[in-house]
Amino acid sequence: MITTSDYFDIIINDCLDVFRKKMHDYGSAWRILRLKSLTDQIFIKAQRIRSIDDKGVQKINESIDAEFMGILNYSIIALIQLNKKSTLQPDMGLEDSLVEYKKHASIIKNLMEQKNHDYGEAWKEMRISSFTDLILQKLHRIKQIEDNDGETIMSEGIDANYHDIVNYSIFALIQLKDKK
Repeated sequence: MITTSDYFDIIINDCLDVFRKKMHDYGSAWRILRLKSLTDQIFIKAQRIRSIDDKGVQKINESIDAEFMGILNYSIIALIQLNKKSTLQPDMGLEDSLVEYKKHASIIKNLMEQKNHDYGEAWKEMRISSFTDLILQKLHRIKQIEDNDGETIMSEGIDANYHDIVNYSIFALIQLKDKK
């Protein structure tokens, strides 16, 4: 039986492969994106998933799986940008980008394992539409924190919200894989 931890590794490796290939094609052009732009890009992907779910029909031939993978990758990119800040010139090579990606994936996996312990893997009983809604909620929270110049009084910061978005995307992708 494949454990959640094993699934996490499989999905992260699939997403890392996409990231690596896009780094080959585009370099680190993503480095010019400010955090707010990344938040909006993720919002567009999550909104598309919700719109397709609400309408029951999709007209663009890009899978929901690909959208969740995009959300996951852009969230990790946002975490990299949060620590490194955006720049006007792409300035990261492939190896440095992969090191950063893997560092954040490891932090997120550790968080997922801790939360799965405490919550008893309750996510397995959730619907994919709930993950989409939770991602959208987290994005609205991030936007508010960004509008507050990154300051919070009592709440988790931007990074914690991106960590949760990655884990929700992982859970959705696991469920989508299990359905196939």
